[in-house]
Amino acid sequence: MTENIPGAAGPTPERPEQPAEPAAQHEASPQAQPYPSTPGTPEWSPWAPQGQERPAQEQGLPGQEPPAGQPWQQGATQQPVGGPQQTAAFAQPGYAQMPSGANPYVLTAEQPHGVYTTPRKPGRTKLVVGVAVLALLVGGGAGALGGYLTASSGAGSYNSVFAPPAANASNVTPGSVTDVANKVLPTVVEIKTQEGEGSGFIVSSDGQIITNNHVIASAAGGGQIEVDFQNGKTATAKIIGRDPTTDVAVIKAQNVSGLPTAQLGTSNGLQIGSQVVAIGSPFDLAGTVTTGIVSSLHRPVNVGDELNQGQGQGQGQGQGGGGFGGGGGFPGFGGGQQQQQQTPQVRQDTVLDAIQTDAAINPGNSGGPLVNMQGQVIGMNSAISSPNSSAQSQGGSVGIGFAIPIDQAKRTAQQIMQTGKATQAQLGVSVTDPTNGQGGAVIGDVTGGGAAEKAGLKKNDVVTKINDRVITDSDSLVAAVHAAAPGETITITLSGGNTLKATLTGKTIDVQN
Repeated sequence: MTENIPGAAGPTPERPEQPAEPAAQHEASPQAQPYPSTPGTPEWSPWAPQGQERPAQEQGLPGQEPPAGQPWQQGATQQPVGGPQQTAAFAQPGYAQMPSGANPYVLTAEQPHGVYTTPRKPGRTKLVVGVAVLALLVGGGAGALGGYLTASSGAGSYNSVFAPPAANASNVTPGSVTDVANKVLPTVVEIKTQEGEGSGFIVSSDGQIITNNHVIASAAGGGQIEVDFQNGKTATAKIIGRDPTTDVAVIKAQNVSGLPTAQLGTSNGLQIGSQVVAIGSPFDLAGTVTTGIVSSLHRPVNVGDELNQGQGQGQGQGQGGGGFGGGGGFPGFGGGQQQQQQTPQVRQDTVLDAIQTDAAINPGNSGGPLVNMQGQVIGMNSAISSPNSSAQSQGGSVGIGFAIPIDQAKRTAQQIMQTGKATQAQLGVSVTDPTNGQGGAVIGDVTGGGAAEKAGLKKNDVVTKINDRVITDSDSLVAAVHAAAPGETITITLSGGNTLKATLTGKTIDVQN
């Protein structure tokens, strides 16, 4: 029985059956001496140039007796290729010395073929060298295939296309953006009206949702509102109440129950540099998550005429602001300073006491939550500063976004839920900017019987501080008053250094729902 071995000069004779020897005898038997070559005959090397004939005694010709100390027995106790006794196996007659630097794990045309270094039981068919070596390398069906791919693609190479897919990490680090998104996303909705779309967040399991007034103002008086939930379901909604002076509104989705609700935190104690996450539906892309930091606090942002939000009749013309939120449609919404087309310049605009963030906020994010890294809502995204915006086109984020502090939005929402109306703090004055270039807010008309008159404020007084907050212009005074609660007592500092105390009154905001 013969088998052609790659690289052999002819059929290799079966080795003769050998009686089994005890292991002790086998280990004690001396290693066979190399088979002597004929005197005067040069030794043949498999790495010799082509054309050199292999000596007959090394070719395994038919009828030739194998040399004493059969090499298959000589290698019976050898280690696998690359083991400590590798040299002895390759030094036997009929075998070639492994060249220095050669890789015994990879078969090449230059290396000897037909080399066996593992024990072979009598009577078994000889193995093909490539298979034997690979069996030593890997040991197993699947591993043998991998060894074949490695050998065929080159020593040391690896192809990830053929590797099993890596398992995705399932652990989410608490406080990571992924963790925050997983908590908050189910509570965020997209709100659509005939004029556009915005966002909101669920605060009751039966469908009450807080959003911006300018998102739903165009639907006041019975207009259609659609709410799209994160699970793909939709519902119609009705306006419960709205406050144009703070840009806060509450709507209620119809015929829903068991909804997840957002966890409301506090905006008190926020620090500049704190990480935040903004979630909403920019450009109708529901469930968009962006990240950033708190860039500034108590930023006065004028977003338009308080009674005309969403009606497309805002009187302000934005200098660096633009339409925002879809449902708005009024000029100047985006945080730019606005100049009223009125004489004198009496401020009646919606001015936010805003949290500034560099988290990307775009048209459609209005009404969506700004949350901390615990997934708690600390603000409601409301406006952006977009220099390229106008009344006819909406700009995108330039890293300057504004959110209503949740403490203020929550207070207004509670009033709306309880009475259907919002009540805002009032000082009882009109204000303008100084004309001499100095900071502060100039007091104009003073309402008789109001908080300002009772405190002793007079026309042309210049207010420079409210409590510890510096007043730089009329907008910052309006923002400071809107941030306070009705009945709260504030300390007013005038330009001359005098201070006054005023207890703010409350005014019900009466608008059509």
